[in-house]
Amino acid sequence: MNSTFSRTWGKLTESMLFLPTAALLLILVADFFLIHDFFSLELKEGHPFPQLYGNVIDILVHGSPTMILAMGMTLVIATGGVDLSVGAIMAISASVAAVMMNPTIVGMNLTDPKLFINDPQYTWMPLWAVIIVPIVIATLCGVWNGVLVSYGRMQPMVATLVLMIAGRGIAQLITNAIQVVIFNDTYAFIGNGYILLPFSLYIAIALFIGAWLLTRRTSIGLFVESVGINFQSSFYSGISEKRIKLFAYTFCGFCAGIAGLITTSNIRTSDANNIGLYTELDAILAVVIGGTLLGTGGRFSLMGSAIGALVLQATITSMLSFGVPANAVIAVKAMVVIAVVLLYAEQVKAFIGKFGHSSLRRETAQ
Repeated sequence: MNSTFSRTWGKLTESMLFLPTAALLLILVADFFLIHDFFSLELKEGHPFPQLYGNVIDILVHGSPTMILAMGMTLVIATGGVDLSVGAIMAISASVAAVMMNPTIVGMNLTDPKLFINDPQYTWMPLWAVIIVPIVIATLCGVWNGVLVSYGRMQPMVATLVLMIAGRGIAQLITNAIQVVIFNDTYAFIGNGYILLPFSLYIAIALFIGAWLLTRRTSIGLFVESVGINFQSSFYSGISEKRIKLFAYTFCGFCAGIAGLITTSNIRTSDANNIGLYTELDAILAVVIGGTLLGTGGRFSLMGSAIGALVLQATITSMLSFGVPANAVIAVKAMVVIAVVLLYAEQVKAFIGKFGHSSLRRETAQ
């Protein structure tokens, strides 16, 4: 019996999902005992679908953009790199979408009088173009980062720092530094809509399934891990290190473009100065909480990164429910960073795994 428990405990602690899942459960258990009605849910009639509300739903709503960013960031970090520009790419994507819907606000000389009417269904460009074009541009931004890192041989932090700084300025130029208000209800459904659960959550789930199938049902995931562990050995094994890194950064830009559309549709404006601000740090932290090692690359877990994003959002939602001021949330995130560093220290891992191994040794000695 003890040996069975020891082996089971050993497998659990060695899993990449153990620590992020344990952290999420610990936060939720604390919320259950310390915050009244934290898990209460309310079903309201909505148009055109019913809507489910509650703190848990808020975690899913506000955590969806970070989950999407974490999908792309996971592959980048798994190759041994990092992308600091995802927040700026989100701002570019949001600015392009807003201008395509209502360019008159930023000073373009258009004569269509409907542009000056708050028509909840009006968009200057077709809605499919408003969605696809910003994602394509965001993907091209990812290609730019990938070319600098893989073919230009620049350090990932330096290469992506260029777009991190310049990208937000580009977003400001696109909108002429004006916050474009979005009136289109169909577009707003992306970030605000409900089909019982938030529509943005369905987007995050669909992207997760696509990324999981791509990396776990094809050889791409193996190539990414191989490049992260040792890119030179990968090269001699016939794996194109440059193409794999280019793919990782391209996919990361694609994810940032989708996150930008969700964010701007949620707040109904293109705030190029604030959309995506500091989200690159949230995405990196979510990936690290999920068990993917920053700086070394190698093994990665998309599910771990998704749970890591929920850990971050659950922490923020819990603090706000406790009455902690919003401007103090950054300090809370700093505490999370410290906790993550401690949890992933080798000494702590050895201490956690010691419980199962010690009982196994005792049984073997008997």
